[in-house]
Amino acid sequence: MRIAITGSSGLVGSALARSLRASGHDVLHLVRRPARTVSEVTWDPGGGYVDSGRLAGCTAVVHLAGASIGPARWTARYKRRIRDSRASGTRTIAAALAAMAEPPRLLSGSAVGFYGDTGNHAVTETADPGQGFLADVVVLWEGSTAPAADAGIPVTLLRSGIVLAAEGGLLGTVLPLFKAGLGGRLGSGTQYISWVALADEVGAIRFLLEHPEIDGPVNLTAPEPVTNAAYTAAIGTALGRPTPLPVPGFAMRAALGGFADEAALVSQRAVPQRLLDAGYSFTAPDIGSALSDIV
Repeated sequence: MRIAITGSSGLVGSALARSLRASGHDVLHLVRRPARTVSEVTWDPGGGYVDSGRLAGCTAVVHLAGASIGPARWTARYKRRIRDSRASGTRTIAAALAAMAEPPRLLSGSAVGFYGDTGNHAVTETADPGQGFLADVVVLWEGSTAPAADAGIPVTLLRSGIVLAAEGGLLGTVLPLFKAGLGGRLGSGTQYISWVALADEVGAIRFLLEHPEIDGPVNLTAPEPVTNAAYTAAIGTALGRPTPLPVPGFAMRAALGGFADEAALVSQRAVPQRLLDAGYSFTAPDIGSALSDIV
C-alpha cells in the first residue's frame, strides 16, 4: 500500500508511519513547508492547498493533524485553535481528494469527545452527539469531511480515546509524577476513561486500512473503559508506586480552566463495537496488561 499521513510527526502519526514502513509499505508525509524529499508532500491546511498530484496512486490518506487538546489551560484563544486546526485542515484534505480523478480513501481523525459526558452509560458508534465544547468540535471536525463524502469517497472517522504511551500523550506527561510517588486520581475518580494503547491505536488503523468496506465512525478504544480511580491504581501497580494524592476538582479547574470540566473530569465510556464485530483482536484489551507493557 501507499499511504499518505498528515500529523506524521505526532505520537500516533509517527508510530503509524514506522509500523507501515516496517511492513514494506510506502509512506508519504504531508508537511507544511516545501517538500525536501520524495516521501514528503506539501500542504497548507489553513490556506486550503494540497499538492494533490503527489497523492496519485495512494491507497488512503490518514488525516491526523490538529492542535493538541491538552493538558493545557483552555483560554478562548486556545479553544479557537483546537477547533480551527481540525475544521480547516480536514476541509482542505477532503476538498483536495474530491478534486482528484482517482482519489484515495480518507481515514480522518476524530475523538470519543463526540459523545460528551456519558456518565456510567456505555456508548457505541450508533450514539448521538453529546453536549459541550469538545462534542461541538468533533461534530464540526467530522462534518468537515463532507467534500470527500459528497464526491463518493469512502470516509472512515477514527474516534480515538486517550492514547496511552510512555513516550508522549497524557500518560507520558504524568509518568514522572507517578514514578515519584506523587500520582493520584483526578477529582472523585468515578469518571470513566475511554483509553487505547498506542499499539492498538496503530493496529486498529492498519486493520481499517486493510478493510475498505468499513467506513463511517469507528471507536478506537479498548473494549474495557475504566474509571479514573481504577486507571490511577493500575499505573501505581505497574510502577510499584503508591498513588495517595488525589487532585481535587476545584484545583484542576483553577489550574486548567475548561480543560478540567470538558476533558479531565468528564466521564466517557465508549466501546469499540464496530472493531469487535469486524474481528479486530486487541493486543492490550485491559488496563492492567496495557500499562504493564507500556511502563
